[in-house]
Amino acid sequence: QVQLVESGGGTVQAGGSLRLSCAASGRTFSKNAMGWFRHPPGKEREFVAGITWSASSTEYADSVKGRFTISRDNAKNTVYLQMNSLKPEDTAVYYCVAYYSGNYYGVIDYWGQGTQVTVSS
Repeated sequence: QVQLVESGGGTVQAGGSLRLSCAASGRTFSKNAMGWFRHPPGKEREFVAGITWSASSTEYADSVKGRFTISRDNAKNTVYLQMNSLKPEDTAVYYCVAYYSGNYYGVIDYWGQGTQVTVSS
């Protein structure tokens, strides 16, 4: 059974940092792009960041550029999202995803269960 399990969410004050982790199990994703989405309260789900299978390319939503960094460790089958300079508008449930192919413009094969991030002002 394939699972993506997020961890590292929580409550932090504005300006603080959090590091989300997504551990994959059931199969290796070393040849798949990975990414993060988020679902803010009262809004639609949105793309946050993506990383190719080799980590040679990354992409970020404009709202998080310069503050968030996505990375991966294929040996650990894990992807990370380092979030710095957090703002109240970053409050959301954050989801890890695994894409079908090696780039992050394609079909999403798997979703994690989500982890709550709350940024207080």
